[in-house]
Amino acid sequence: MSIDEILEEMDELLDKASSMPFVSHKKVIDGERMRELINDVRLNMPHELKEAKKIEFDCQRILNEAKLNAEGIIRKAEERAAQIVSREAIVTEAKKKAVDMLQKAQTAAKNLQQNAAASVAKMLNDTENYYSRNLQSIKVVKGKLSSTVANSNKNMMSGKNPLDI
Repeated sequence: MSIDEILEEMDELLDKASSMPFVSHKKVIDGERMRELINDVRLNMPHELKEAKKIEFDCQRILNEAKLNAEGIIRKAEERAAQIVSREAIVTEAKKKAVDMLQKAQTAAKNLQQNAAASVAKMLNDTENYYSRNLQSIKVVKGKLSSTVANSNKNMMSGKNPLDI
């Protein structure tokens, strides 16, 4: 017999019971039959209670596992977020340093180019001055040589010995 059937029978037992004189809400029932029904409930109840308790236990276990999993997921997400923020900070700092290094390198390269250009211009100017002086010296020597040759030609034509001069 199921618990519902036993409870239904208890209900019928109360409905069929006679009322007590002067008190309409109290009834006289067969105590022996009521005790049997209560015992039947006790015998049949534990299985259903065990199922209910098992379901309640499973629900509680599932909720606890879900809570632990959620906490783990949140903890991992927070750690991941911290790593990402840390990496972003490192990347941002690295980018700043790279930009700074690039600017310094560009400035140094510009200075080096300017210094090299100034040095080359000075060397070219010095070289030009050197060759100008040498060219002047060459012109002087050439002029002297030309005059010596002209004098020598005159002397030869006049019959003089060029060594007598």
